[in-house]
Amino acid sequence: MKIETLDMETRNKWVTFLEGLNSDIDPKAIRLMGKMHGVAHALYQAGESNLASAGLSYARFRLLLNLLIGEEMEGREELNPSEISVKQGISRNTVSALIRDLENDGLIERQLDNNDRRRFNIRLTPFGRDLVREHAGTHFHFVGNCFGDLTTDQQNSLGELLELLATNIERSTSCK
Repeated sequence: MKIETLDMETRNKWVTFLEGLNSDIDPKAIRLMGKMHGVAHALYQAGESNLASAGLSYARFRLLLNLLIGEEMEGREELNPSEISVKQGISRNTVSALIRDLENDGLIERQLDNNDRRRFNIRLTPFGRDLVREHAGTHFHFVGNCFGDLTTDQQNSLGELLELLATNIERSTSCK
């Protein structure tokens, strides 16, 4: 429900409904959360659509990009699945499924860890490296266009507000 499109009577009913759930609920906060969710969802969907031409989901692209960043910025040609899980903020099971799919597509390869033969590391194949390089530029151009109409001050303010919101969320979840 988009509260902005509602008439005053329906808005008042909405506020009354929220207050009936909990008198401390701030209807403005609920409205902002709805807007934030809508923007995040639209950005995610547009990103997925943008990467689909390469046969990549956003999750697959992020894994490949983390491997490329490891190579280019950290001087590491390989990452282990645990490191990938932490970098992407996803479960080991999800990482395992992504690795399996990307390996089947010839974008990455597994190699046994030289220090611990029970473990393996992941690295980009030349095909995977070329694909992620090609589509990273396109993807980041798309992201730039999404925020391009905001002035530098607006972008800075949005960044600060999002950081503050993230801190508030972290504080709220740790107080439970």
